[in-house]
Amino acid sequence: MAIFRLTVQIMVRTRFAPSPTGYLHIGGARTALFSWAFARKMGGEFILRIEDTDLERSTQASVQAILDGMAWLGIDWDEGPYYQMQRMERYKEVVDQLLEEGHAYYCYASKEELDVMREAQKARGEKPRYDGRWRPEAGKTLPTPPAGAGLTTKPVIRFKTPQDGVVTFNDMIKGPISVANAELDDLVIVRGDGVPTYNFGVVIDDWDMRISHVIRGDDHVNNTPRQINILRALGAPIPAYAHVPMILGNDGERLSKRHGAVSVLQYREEGYLPEALLNYLARLGWGHGDAEKFSLAQFIDWFDVGHVSHSAARFDGSKLSWLNQQYLKEADNARLAELVQPFLREQGIATAGQDNLPGLIALVKERVSSIVELADGLHIYFKHSLAGTDELRAKLPKAALPAFEKLQTEFATVAWEAPALGQLLKDTAQAFGLKMGQIGMPLRLILFGTAQTPAIDQVLALLGRDETLRRFAAAWPHVMATVE
Repeated sequence: MAIFRLTVQIMVRTRFAPSPTGYLHIGGARTALFSWAFARKMGGEFILRIEDTDLERSTQASVQAILDGMAWLGIDWDEGPYYQMQRMERYKEVVDQLLEEGHAYYCYASKEELDVMREAQKARGEKPRYDGRWRPEAGKTLPTPPAGAGLTTKPVIRFKTPQDGVVTFNDMIKGPISVANAELDDLVIVRGDGVPTYNFGVVIDDWDMRISHVIRGDDHVNNTPRQINILRALGAPIPAYAHVPMILGNDGERLSKRHGAVSVLQYREEGYLPEALLNYLARLGWGHGDAEKFSLAQFIDWFDVGHVSHSAARFDGSKLSWLNQQYLKEADNARLAELVQPFLREQGIATAGQDNLPGLIALVKERVSSIVELADGLHIYFKHSLAGTDELRAKLPKAALPAFEKLQTEFATVAWEAPALGQLLKDTAQAFGLKMGQIGMPLRLILFGTAQTPAIDQVLALLGRDETLRRFAAAWPHVMATVE
């Protein structure tokens, strides 16, 4: 007899659930990227959830910074953002169920009591942990609730953790992990003010939102057995877990602001392209052969959670700068023109009506590694600076002055295009017995105030006849006074 097996395809649903107590930093952005890429690779859905139950530290400004950071990076979501503080009725409903079924209980122990308890445990050389004094057990007499219990004195609610057995889960990155329940105490799931704690809220959210795979930082590994116990008590499905190792600085220390652990939007302010930062984040703890630079589409196609490294990744700012430089070289010049204008405006440069900006960018971008550097490199084409006297004397001998006087005249009539300008400079050098360097270098100093520019014929063509003649006339008295 033929046997038919029915295979049920589970919809992959991942989530990113930041706490809005600060900006979206590098570690959070990488977690979001990995979760997003896995969902896209598997044809699933990616959910954004804001875990805002830390009432003292959560701010709307932080929420907006997270949303703006993800939008800049191009990490989109299929559902959300959901906010935990808008789900309080749901949490109460589940808490009531746990209380009714005996999986949770009220605890009236004060902070002072718990502090004394922990100090005594430390003195005995024990691991500090809740001792279960309010945990209901058969034949156990519980303490008398304090005066005003439930009114002025608000109890917390604790989860009744199983006291025997082992929680085992197969981490998609770290492999099998087992934790004995005897190592876990009864965690608080609802604070005295009625707000759920992280370990409770996240469980209910993942359950309700049908999260199939939880990809998060490995600082949550110790929370996972506790969360699995709550899911089991509720009869809820248990998602697959993947804990991504942390990111360290290049010196092996915990990542901090001095290493680059700043808001991802700070990288925008420093002139990085989002695709470069995404590419770099993808390579932090994951790789595909020797590939250093790849598109987002390639990353999705190649990504496998199982190939994420077990070890901490190291953040190297120099590698990020190199990668950004590669993307800048390939970027569309019109797009770069849009991106660089705010930086130019900060330098007091108005670019309205400057049709030559994309052309100038094409010349300059090969030498820079950020939009900030691009703006700095473009500065000389919009603001005329006089060269220093020492450099002028060194590069422009008095005997060469007639050649430059001739150039001023010729610039007024020559066809204003790079080939004709290049030929004029060659002819002038030959006519006055000079080498091309003796023409090109001083001309850069006269017109741009620096000897460092791309090919002189190309920058002249983009600078334009009128501006070239204006700069020449403005600089010439300074040149004559310096060289004479």
